[in-house]
Amino acid sequence: MLRYTLMRLGVFAGCLVVVWGLVYSGVLPRGLGDSNGMWIILLALVVSAPISFVVLRKERDRASVSVVQRVDRMKANLEANRSQEDEAVDSAHAQGEAAQAQSQAT
Repeated sequence: MLRYTLMRLGVFAGCLVVVWGLVYSGVLPRGLGDSNGMWIILLALVVSAPISFVVLRKERDRASVSVVQRVDRMKANLEANRSQEDEAVDSAHAQGEAAQAQSQAT
């Protein structure tokens, strides 16, 4: 997951540099007033999103598989803990009933 995130940031940084160069060379329009920096960042985000979607497809699939495996492992651990709690409650309840039956017998 970290690898995918770093690769995505790398694609964004590359797009940011290219967009910055195109804006300052006059190929792309500058932002309005003082919004030039924001314009460059937003344009780089818009350009980097489809590039990341296409270029990083395999890495994104690998990251999603690892996330699914982690979630499944956590669900299994939760279910194991839940069943241990149920067993502990059932045994405590059975001991309480046995103690109550024994006290009524005496």
